[in-house]
Amino acid sequence: MRSSAGTAVAPSVAPAPTCTRLVHSPMRRHAIVWPVSLARRAPLDRRSTAAARRTATPARRALGWLIVAPTVLLAGCGGGTTVSPTPAVTVDSAAPSSSADTGSSGAAQPARRRIVLLDPGHNGGNAANPAQINKMVPDGRKGTKPCNTTGTATSDGFSEHEFNWDVAVRVADVLESNGVTVVMTRKNDTGVGPCVDIRGEMAEKVNADAAVSIHADGAAPAGKGFHVAYSSPPLTASQGQPSISLATALRDSMRGLLPSTYLGKAGLLPRADLAGLNLSKRPTALIECANMRNPDEAIALDNSIGQQRYANAIAAGILAWLGKH
Repeated sequence: MRSSAGTAVAPSVAPAPTCTRLVHSPMRRHAIVWPVSLARRAPLDRRSTAAARRTATPARRALGWLIVAPTVLLAGCGGGTTVSPTPAVTVDSAAPSSSADTGSSGAAQPARRRIVLLDPGHNGGNAANPAQINKMVPDGRKGTKPCNTTGTATSDGFSEHEFNWDVAVRVADVLESNGVTVVMTRKNDTGVGPCVDIRGEMAEKVNADAAVSIHADGAAPAGKGFHVAYSSPPLTASQGQPSISLATALRDSMRGLLPSTYLGKAGLLPRADLAGLNLSKRPTALIECANMRNPDEAIALDNSIGQQRYANAIAAGILAWLGKH
């Protein structure tokens, strides 16, 4: 997304000797669910096409380690900067839902599996289909805006849509390993759309407990830091305190990363112009992980270790929120 946030490089922190980190397991099979209109039982495209083509040079990999490795240690280790969720936050220990009400026999019914909608912003085919992404759609506040955009990119061409997809898949891995059913708004990084109004309405259609849209910003190069946006003023009850608490949980899970130096306050930003937030009828937040135009943050973004660090933090925030709602 253009003009939002990023994550600054945290100072080097020595890992605790007995730290516990969330683990990304690319070989594990997942029960990720796709909306029927999008997926039709299509397999998960685990890597974007661009990522499969790109080969990092030894110098770039070394530089990526210098920038990212200290923050990766923060993702699961260290005192006050840990972002690992409480291990007990699983499908069965999360807050009860309406499906857990007792029936006529008085026997308690099994709690339903928690559902989270992940929305990787933009899409890899958007740039080649301007007519489709430029058509106007409802913005949720009696106005209209373009169906979608191409997103931003780093100065050397690493695209936001690719980053969003890579991180979303990693977040899905962690959530699924904690017993959460994940639904994605798109099935790969090569398609077009879906439009922002469809993304916003999807959480209710799939009966999601929460929805999180994943982005990176394209602001002035001097800007650093992440921020989490929520719809304001709220248009529905779920856009009020439920969405604010979700945004806050995501903000808190990003400890060890710098809150935005150019947007929002303390890592949070109320917004009225995002259709995906305005049209949602479930608790929803949008996270701008980093500023792709900042040279330091660009290295962390275009690096599998950095991407996993962001994913761990986002998943930790979602799990923490589910454990309380």
